[in-house]
Amino acid sequence: MTRSSGNGIVAPGMAEFFTQSGDPPSLKSRLLNGEKLYGALCLSYSPVNAEILGWAGYDFVVVDMEHGPGDTFSALPVLRALNSARTPAIIRVPDNDEIYVKKALDLGPAGIMFPKVDNAEEARNAVASCRYPPYGIRGAAPPLIRASRYGLDSTYLETCEQDLLIMCQAESEEAVNNLQEITEVEGVDCVHFGPRDLRASMGLLRHPEDPRGLAMLKKGERAVLASGKKMLLGGFATPESSPAEMYDRGYNLVCGAVDVAMFRDAAVADLKKNKIKLKITR
Repeated sequence: MTRSSGNGIVAPGMAEFFTQSGDPPSLKSRLLNGEKLYGALCLSYSPVNAEILGWAGYDFVVVDMEHGPGDTFSALPVLRALNSARTPAIIRVPDNDEIYVKKALDLGPAGIMFPKVDNAEEARNAVASCRYPPYGIRGAAPPLIRASRYGLDSTYLETCEQDLLIMCQAESEEAVNNLQEITEVEGVDCVHFGPRDLRASMGLLRHPEDPRGLAMLKKGERAVLASGKKMLLGGFATPESSPAEMYDRGYNLVCGAVDVAMFRDAAVADLKKNKIKLKITR
């Protein structure tokens, strides 16, 4: 049995590989259907760590190209590891730049996260970089990229844009004050708060106890929840906002654990518990 991809490529005997009915619901559709999801951040770019996070049961994993050491080539084995555990990957790009976005999208993530989106124009640029012409500016190579199963998925052009979760991060006072306009941009699915950068923009990075940071975050949350269209609310958990508290405040998705922090904490705890402390006599 053979099946044509629609791009002049025919693969024998693997029709079941191409059926979409066997694929799980997209991350975006699950969120829009009302699921509350909890994810982790993969900063190490370790495929082993990513695979463990997936098999452990996180609903999604953010592969961080903004603060992590890796690039798109380094992200590829991480996405493969997550795919083996059937765990959706979100790529956070380093910047709102069409070149970064094009290379990230070609890997086939379930979502893409844009850091520091401060106004509606930047949000429109983010959406445009995710869409093929005439609706956007994404460079086109569908028959050749991992996202389309290297041209073997004949439905890719029909589904890639509707399935992609587009997330804009609000990480400054300017962004919070512009959220009404940002949430009105067609194509933005989720406003995702970055609480530490938000504090930093207020001069409060070194003052985590200052209540003005949390007050500004809650102001932004209310603006997103009051938007006229169905807008998803996402964010990173912090000591002042636990995942449970965030869900109570209306969040749809929360990213809590960070792989390098979990490894650090486990290493420190092991040393405290087990390392022999030598007594030095003089």
